[in-house]
Amino acid sequence: MDTEKNTDTFVAFDDVTFTYPPVEDDLDENGNQIVPKPVFEHFSANLPTGFVSFVGQNGCGKSTLMLLASGRLQPDSGEVTLLGKKLCTMDDEEKNLLASMIYQNMEFETEDKVEELLTQVLENGKFAGKASGIRSDKSLIEEVTEVFELEESLGKILTHLSKGEIQRVLLAFSILYGSDSIFMDEPMFAMEDRQKEKSLEYLRDYVHKTGKTIYISMHEIDLSKKYADQVLLFYPNRDMSLGTPAEVLTDEDLEKAYEIPAALLKKKEDLTRNQLIEEAKLLGGKS
Repeated sequence: MDTEKNTDTFVAFDDVTFTYPPVEDDLDENGNQIVPKPVFEHFSANLPTGFVSFVGQNGCGKSTLMLLASGRLQPDSGEVTLLGKKLCTMDDEEKNLLASMIYQNMEFETEDKVEELLTQVLENGKFAGKASGIRSDKSLIEEVTEVFELEESLGKILTHLSKGEIQRVLLAFSILYGSDSIFMDEPMFAMEDRQKEKSLEYLRDYVHKTGKTIYISMHEIDLSKKYADQVLLFYPNRDMSLGTPAEVLTDEDLEKAYEIPAALLKKKEDLTRNQLIEEAKLLGGKS
């Protein structure tokens, strides 16, 4: 992977190898333990700051790369540094202030209401309870409540919300905590299309106005084309391409990444999105 042109390095991978451990009782047809193959093997790259979208098939390594970059996983060998810092030497609080992470299907055990939790996150994060909005004179809590459409959720208990509502609350949490960087793995699961557009526009503004970095993966290629500063496109062989949406998300490269003709890719993308919406309804109702 060629990243020489990206001088503003956000995360650096130096000869990183990572393999998930074997799953107990995961046996082949002969009864032998299945040993997973490495997800990354002697992987080196310098990845940039900004609003960066991860694009590629499920299982191509997007989530694992985020987990390694944010320090949630440690490599078997090699080294990962984030903003010039070694995550393996940090305690959990230091790591969270440097990099927070949200993903779909996060689980919570709380009876607190959303309004209380928003305040707690702001008070316990990098902003220490005080932060103004990036677009107005409103407080940051007021701003994210409006942007992520949480007005009707404030008085509800978090665990009683629909899946789409919970995802919007998580987006608000990620902003209010104020980490230097945020990793978002399919964070807009079950949200309506207009909510996704509204959220992405705000997240991009947040990155540009605060100088923080957001790495995000999502199914909708059109949204990556519209909002991302740069795109990291994952291929099935673990190779990657990095560049602007116009440079990377060409029909030729997308066909290589998804292994289907570009003309069919949109249909596949729509099908996947509809499946996610139906799953969300089963889990907790409409968004």
